[in-house]
Amino acid sequence: MPFPAQTIPSPALFTGLFKRPLLKGKLIARYKRFFADVELDTGEIITAHCPNTGKMTGCAEPGFTAWVQPNDDPKRKLKYTLELVQNTQEEWIGVNTHRANNIVKAALQQGLITSLPNISDIDCEVKYGKEQSKIDFLLTHTDDSLTYLEVKSVTLQAPQSSLGYFPDTISTRAHKHCRELMHVLDRPSNLPQRAVMLYLVQHTGISQVSPATHIDSTYAQLVAEAKSLGVEFLAYNCKINQENILINQELNFIM
Repeated sequence: MPFPAQTIPSPALFTGLFKRPLLKGKLIARYKRFFADVELDTGEIITAHCPNTGKMTGCAEPGFTAWVQPNDDPKRKLKYTLELVQNTQEEWIGVNTHRANNIVKAALQQGLITSLPNISDIDCEVKYGKEQSKIDFLLTHTDDSLTYLEVKSVTLQAPQSSLGYFPDTISTRAHKHCRELMHVLDRPSNLPQRAVMLYLVQHTGISQVSPATHIDSTYAQLVAEAKSLGVEFLAYNCKINQENILINQELNFIM
């Protein structure tokens, strides 16, 4: 049976995203990539795990409102995870990039990504390609066609603009994923196949997405080449607050 399609274009609530209520505070500093010091509203200063490998430009300024999730796993050295921040414009930003695939999977299951309809099965982390990559999602549709779907998280906002960029630093991994998606369309197949890059925008101030040519010109060139060969590029934003992250609507992807 295919996953149901939504007939009402309303956001999808991804329940269970945060296992425990988030605690509010002020960001003191993010450092050594994976650490963030936060002063909680209680006055306690804690160090949280920051699950984001990017530069987080414009997303980790001292004084930003920070939302952390407590964790009582005895095996963890850091008992908090930085999940969300709010900038000085009160825009919400999801900084935990590990959440992106869960959000997208829930949207796929609920039929909310209308550009990818009639899904009958979702497989995750499937090996594929010339470079032995793992695709985020391999979708099987009711007509037995396949979609290879790669997900990227977008939080970099252009100054004084609603334009979002990807990537926020040079990314050889993103280069590889572009090449692999091109290879999907280049190889012979008995079944129809699609190759799709989906940018999940976890920044409420962003309303359109573009490759960051000024940061990673190689990636921008690969995107242009992939697009010319039939790879599809989609962008979706989210509604975000301290309780939930909700898939919202499709955005323009511009070259």
